Amino acid sequence: MNLRVKHWIYGIFCLLVAIIAIGPELHAASNPDDKKAVVESQVKEEPVKRESASNSEEHMRIPIDWHKSSETIPYPDLSKVKHFWVKVDLKKNRTYLYDGSKIIYTMYSTGGVYAKDPKTGQMKSATPTGTFYVQQERGDNFFNQSLKEGANYYVSWKNHGEYLFHSVPTKADGQYNEKEAAKLGKTQGSHGCIRLSIPDAQWMEHNLPVGTKVEIVG
Repeated sequence: MNLRVKHWIYGIFCLLVAIIAIGPELHAASNPDDKKAVVESQVKEEPVKRESASNSEEHMRIPIDWHKSSETIPYPDLSKVKHFWVKVDLKKNRTYLYDGSKIIYTMYSTGGVYAKDPKTGQMKSATPTGTFYVQQERGDNFFNQSLKEGANYYVSWKNHGEYLFHSVPTKADGQYNEKEAAKLGKTQGSHGCIRLSIPDAQWMEHNLPVGTKVEIVG
């Protein structure tokens, strides 16, 4: 066998190897059903991304306005709430209305100022912490002569009128103390009661059932 024939046979052999190697790819490219199946399998394997759940304060009114409700949605209908209770977080300046473990409404609030406890040396709020229960004492307004301060729309939760939920404070003339009201939802400032916006306090006076659990932390 001469050299030319050997080269000719070798060329044919290389051509056959190349055809065998690229044959499956040509088949896949020419078959739209196969391409579709590959794409669908890739789509199915892609993880599904979902938006995270909105937080409990998504309806909070911003900026804070003590003339208005804390949220921009209606207050809860307590006739539809099975396990109602209230939690006050003194450090966060928030009062939460719960149905069981679910927050159903959040209110801006202001609790008692912090001062160093002479016994422990730790900072302690003028508002007592612990578990309490709403009491029967409530009304549209009051004025504490010794403190030279009053408020509207109050309801008691400890010591039958000593510790209350009530509106931002009023002065002797019945006008709201705007300097103190500006603290709502931002910092502490009361003598021990829980201050709320005017509409929030009014709702609490008119709707909090006697015996409702009030948990105060912070």
